[in-house]
Amino acid sequence: MLKGHPKGLVVAFFANMGERFGFYTMMAILVLFLQAKYNLSAEAASGYYSWFYYAIYALALLGGILADSTKKYKLVILFGIVIMFFGYGILAVPGMPLTITLIGLFVIAFGNGLFKGNLQAVVGQLYDDPKYSKVRDTAFMIFYMGINVGAFFAPFVATGVRNWFLKTQGFLHDASLPGMCHAYLNDKITDSAALTHLETLASSVSGAVVSGADQLREFATAYINAFSKGYNYAFGVAAGAMIISLLVYVIFNRHLPGQVKSDPRKTEPAQAASRIANLPSVTVAIGAIVITAVLFHFLLNDFKLGMAIGLFLGFVAFIFTTSTKQEKPRVIALLLVFVVVIFFWMCFHQNGLTLTFFARDFTQLTVGPINNIFFNVESMLTLIAGLAGLYLLIARKSALQKLIGLVMFSGFGALTYHFYSGYKAVNPIAPEIFQSFNPLFIVVLTFPVMGVFAWLRKRDKEPSTPKKIGIGMIIAAVAFVVMLVGSLKLAAPKLIASQNLTEWDRVSPHWLISTYLILTIAELFLSPMGLSFVSKVSPVRFQGLMQGGWLLATATGNKLLFVGGYFWDKIELWQLWAIFVVCSLVSAAFILSIRKKLDRASAV
Repeated sequence: MLKGHPKGLVVAFFANMGERFGFYTMMAILVLFLQAKYNLSAEAASGYYSWFYYAIYALALLGGILADSTKKYKLVILFGIVIMFFGYGILAVPGMPLTITLIGLFVIAFGNGLFKGNLQAVVGQLYDDPKYSKVRDTAFMIFYMGINVGAFFAPFVATGVRNWFLKTQGFLHDASLPGMCHAYLNDKITDSAALTHLETLASSVSGAVVSGADQLREFATAYINAFSKGYNYAFGVAAGAMIISLLVYVIFNRHLPGQVKSDPRKTEPAQAASRIANLPSVTVAIGAIVITAVLFHFLLNDFKLGMAIGLFLGFVAFIFTTSTKQEKPRVIALLLVFVVVIFFWMCFHQNGLTLTFFARDFTQLTVGPINNIFFNVESMLTLIAGLAGLYLLIARKSALQKLIGLVMFSGFGALTYHFYSGYKAVNPIAPEIFQSFNPLFIVVLTFPVMGVFAWLRKRDKEPSTPKKIGIGMIIAAVAFVVMLVGSLKLAAPKLIASQNLTEWDRVSPHWLISTYLILTIAELFLSPMGLSFVSKVSPVRFQGLMQGGWLLATATGNKLLFVGGYFWDKIELWQLWAIFVVCSLVSAAFILSIRKKLDRASAV
């Protein structure tokens, strides 16, 4: 897998994997924590969630400017890791008011802004060497897989820590209970059927009979506290992951490039290429971007959306006006790709928001023993190992490899059956576990997708990067069509809330799993390819800044996540998914229509 790649890719892979494990441990539970702890509505929780997700990527623009101006990419990355550690530490402290929690989130976002884009830029610098340039796309797919190895384990760890702490307090997990407990404490549950249902659930998770107003109130308070503290301790695990990432980076960062190499494509004088390579110019740049953002805020009369779109437009104006004549074709090509990126991430990152709401509120709460294999990390890993052994047994020609495959298939297959036979006929599942399917599919599908691209490359039929991105947007539309079909007969969230229903129709987990599978294929066509495109096309003096621009576009898409939360309890579910189908198809049509222009720019 790593043959023909520089050693620095391994360092970036593991440093990024540790950081992403911590990040996705938090993201798997963040919106659920905000609702369970602070009794936020879906719209309010999605507002904080999207604003935080926006800040994480938008601040990468600042990180890119700092790294480009100082040329100290590795030092900026180091500071980012340390700052993120302190942010997770704030979230790990139980009982913090919402304001302190939001401060902790901002600290994480600031550290991430220094870390993420610049690490991507450093990976790109490794492949500026002609010796490695031909495997740039493959390198970013490997690097991207590191993100998802960490992300795969994160939901299981977050859930395990939460459930462990609930158990120490004498409770079992029920995702629907925190909202019901808050509603009861705020005197919003008065119907006798709903009260009886709450008493039944309370008795079930506590192992003791809960009856009457006093006992219900005592239970509700205790359960909310235990539930939210379990999440706090999961945030502590994320802080621990940052320590691992820091150690890997500090010990092995000597394998990463220490300075930016000269750009073989640069034809203009060096004086023109150094316009922003000084701190006074950086100050002017940031000021111009912020002013544009503020003006756009007043134009839209919406602070959050106005600042988000205005900041992106300010970045576009700044990078366009400071680029030279030779750089402009590449800059324009990147900016056009960024527009498409905005709408992809607006749709894709619904996984931590409306798709998580759907998992909690409309997906079956229990599964049989076969499906339960995929909701427990130990059985899922043994199944994957067994299938890997089967692949070696069937696909490899070497007798030794076939023997290894047979041993793996037999041993891990037997272990999987052992786990399966120990599962009950009915097994509870946690909604956040669904978020593990996307990184699982990334890890499993990365090599097959790389293989397909390599097969096409040998025959000179591999699609260009812009075409891959367009195909990815079409595939994303198909994923939301699956959700649309699966939601046709479901009640609208607004109806459930207004009628105070105790239970309603739920669908098979396979709808969500299928959606995550298709979205993952879309992501493999778009995200690592986009990172590779940015590193290849960016002028060398803008490498950190343009990676920051990619992340700023991602941030703008994340800010638009509120669309899902806003409409969640206002329209039918199928209508909500239709919004994302249309956005994906329009974006695909746009990038495919300008594909030739983008291809010419990448060849400059």
